[in-house]
Amino acid sequence: MQQSLSLFAKNQKSLLENMLRESVSKLNAPSVIKESMLYSLEAGGKRIRPLLLFATLEAFGEDTRKGLQTAAAIEMIHTYSLIHDDLPSMDNDDLRRGKPTNHKVFGDAFAILAGDALLTYSFQLITETPSEFADAETKLTLIKEMSIAAGAEGMVGGQVADISGEDKALNLNELEYIHIHKTGKLLQYSVVAGAILAGADKGTLETLAEFAYHLGIAFQIRDDILDLEGTEEVIGKPVGSDASKHKSTYPSLLTLEGAKDALHHHIQQAKSRLSGTGLNTKLLEDIAELIETRNH
Repeated sequence: MQQSLSLFAKNQKSLLENMLRESVSKLNAPSVIKESMLYSLEAGGKRIRPLLLFATLEAFGEDTRKGLQTAAAIEMIHTYSLIHDDLPSMDNDDLRRGKPTNHKVFGDAFAILAGDALLTYSFQLITETPSEFADAETKLTLIKEMSIAAGAEGMVGGQVADISGEDKALNLNELEYIHIHKTGKLLQYSVVAGAILAGADKGTLETLAEFAYHLGIAFQIRDDILDLEGTEEVIGKPVGSDASKHKSTYPSLLTLEGAKDALHHHIQQAKSRLSGTGLNTKLLEDIAELIETRNH
């Protein structure tokens, strides 16, 4: 019997958070940098990316423990990007997930170094995947694809375009470029990594990548909507920050109702890609619906 997404998420998050805590705690490193790393890693969050990896493995009927190191690596990269995004030289945010941002607690220098440490450690973690779950070639493929998703062709490139686009009136194609890269590439990698670990064929990999592509755009549209409709108490950061920074958003280009229509369209496109895979994709469909309706 298929377990509910909430139960699946609870069980997988528990395993993931133990892995994150133990991985950082065992480092032979100054205590302050470990405290800074764990401060942001343990700040909560939706854990959507690791959850997508685990749900993809589940769709193939695979042991989700196969993806534990890769899921932790993804969460470390995501967390490093948030630490750096919040810095005064970037988005200059004081709150993240309802708590003071890393640099507000540890100072700019240790926040930067904590991000650096999380990024570099993520690659090491993938190499530590037990050989029973991934051979050397699989680990190499996972590291290569993660490098692309997180680097200049992916998340970093999207962040550059985002900063360059401030105080400019972007068109829809320019805005989608930012979010496909800044948010979408790492989210897409989460699904693809699960498929790689499951030994998926090329066609299935491509179909799942398309699913995740639409999911990534939908995720960002929902973020933009929440920046207008959410509350600081629920989303854990100030609302209206996009407008105050003069950023182009989906609601500013499409209207709020138009953004909601686009969100629904991309969720439907994502779910349609799953129908022909022959996999047990119920959990992936549930995550898509969660992304459409989330309030934080």
